Amino acid sequence: MNSESLKYKSKSFTTGVLINLLLLLIAAACVFPLVWMFGSSLKTQGSVFSDMSLIPRVLHWENYYRAWTEGNFGTYFLNSVIYTVCVVGGIVLISSLAAYAFSRLQFPGKNFFFYMFLAAMMIPLPGSFVPLYVLMERLHLRNTPQGYILCLINVGLSLSIFLLKTFFDRMPKDLEDAARIDGCSKLGIWWNVALPLARPALAVIVIFNSLNVWNEYILALILFDDARFMPLQVGLATFHGEFVTQYHLLMAGVTIAVIPILLIYIFMQKHIVKGLTAGAVVG
Repeated sequence: MNSESLKYKSKSFTTGVLINLLLLLIAAACVFPLVWMFGSSLKTQGSVFSDMSLIPRVLHWENYYRAWTEGNFGTYFLNSVIYTVCVVGGIVLISSLAAYAFSRLQFPGKNFFFYMFLAAMMIPLPGSFVPLYVLMERLHLRNTPQGYILCLINVGLSLSIFLLKTFFDRMPKDLEDAARIDGCSKLGIWWNVALPLARPALAVIVIFNSLNVWNEYILALILFDDARFMPLQVGLATFHGEFVTQYHLLMAGVTIAVIPILLIYIFMQKHIVKGLTAGAVVG
């Protein structure tokens, strides 16, 4: 082995070590707030900022019980679960049907309607609060879970349709022809061929929209007057008073709120890069 090869291998090894160290630093910066949050949830109100240890010596697990009971987290948590399941399910169903129609069917105004969906992606959610409020008020859906769910489905459709249409555009037509020979209708092809192949893209849609719905806060404050319908993020404001913030209970509540969405991300994270990049390529 000549000196040039040794020099090249040494340079590659050094580059790899530096890249790995950089990635470890980034990972530590991302994980540290979660560890601090969990440690603070096990402290007392007086020791949250006085005790600098990440995990205290005395663990106050009763903070979670107090956060769940005093903050009425049972109701808020159930509300968020219902909203997330309904909204994500509605987005997956409607966006997959619309994306398949935009990709595979021919009908008048197809490009116009598709570009209208793309244009809607440029409008931030706060920019649509006034028309959404007026629309829900006139439909008598304000201060109802149904109105809130419909608004959030509307918010998540544009990006979901775009991702799935990109996927369906590159789906081999031979698979559709084979399904037609077997007697499948257009809906049958969508259900039996398109959706199973679109699992990476669907996983991305599920993760992103679950995050958006679970963390939604402002729209709920605008549409809801009744505290019974509030989602979990609004419930966290229970521990933030005008003069005193119960940080230990707030951190316990945030930990409770983070766990479900973190589990979803862990189980489905392998599909994120695949769904955004190679997810549109069907072998």
